[in-house]
Amino acid sequence: MKAMPATILDTIGGTPLIPLRRIAPATGARILLKVESANPTGSMKDRMALAMIGAAEADGRLPPGGAVVEYTGGSTGVSLALVCAVKGHPLHIVTSDAFAREKLDHMRILGARLDVIPSESGRMTEKLTRDMIAAAGGIAGRIGAFATDQMRNTDQLAAYRRMAAEIDAQAGGPVAAFVQAVGTAASLRGIGAALRATQPGIRIVAVEPAESAVLSGGPTGAHRIDGIGAGYVVPLWHPDIADAIEPVATPEAQAMALRLAREEGLFAGSSTGANVVAALRVAARLGPAATVVTVMCDTGMKYLGTLGPLAAAA
Repeated sequence: MKAMPATILDTIGGTPLIPLRRIAPATGARILLKVESANPTGSMKDRMALAMIGAAEADGRLPPGGAVVEYTGGSTGVSLALVCAVKGHPLHIVTSDAFAREKLDHMRILGARLDVIPSESGRMTEKLTRDMIAAAGGIAGRIGAFATDQMRNTDQLAAYRRMAAEIDAQAGGPVAAFVQAVGTAASLRGIGAALRATQPGIRIVAVEPAESAVLSGGPTGAHRIDGIGAGYVVPLWHPDIADAIEPVATPEAQAMALRLAREEGLFAGSSTGANVVAALRVAARLGPAATVVTVMCDTGMKYLGTLGPLAAAA
């Protein structure tokens, strides 16, 4: 019998890995989905938030009761709000109206103070990302807060190496490819490096919005896939992270999110939809014996305002 958790933070991780049944390539290849919605806030970002705050507390960068500041599209902010609430750190979040209202409300409920920057018609752009980063830096300097700075913070990689160990233990055999969307690039970098160490020959595939396919060498643009596609090549990215890059358009990602709910009972957001679109492409190329692992990044409950109208119109 497992020991009783001391706090909600002790329930982070250990999420299930399940096969898709109806949404599968015609070749017969197997797609496994790491269900990160099972984390306390319904997001894989709980892992990295705990790692970043824990590391800063351990080495003295974040004293007891010290304030924290971050720029975020929502999921990281919600996860930091959870961790900071439990650990007693005031949290200041810079975000935007481009992101799901449900995420912003969740952060406020958990006690975070929000600075909301207006977007261009509710779309994610490079300028918006850079404006949020600058605003967070200004707050950190003004109040003396610890900036988690997710775009540059390598403390989070340890959390994703642990996630890779879970995948290794759960997959039940060799994994031919791991597919993951790129926001900060930390999850792809941490999981990919750890899986390469234990799974010789595995292909690591990055996913980005087709409308802003900067990792593929395309121009920056605007898209509506929450949590990914900053609009520029992020600092934690380097060319050796991925063997291939799959651009996925916003409508494709949203349509797949609805399919996952209706055909698999898995209610996720559009970043997960993008992951599954790309995983299907990769699996079709690898053949019938292949196992492809991808990630259900978070719960669709964070996107009711976005996906609900699409479902009603479908």
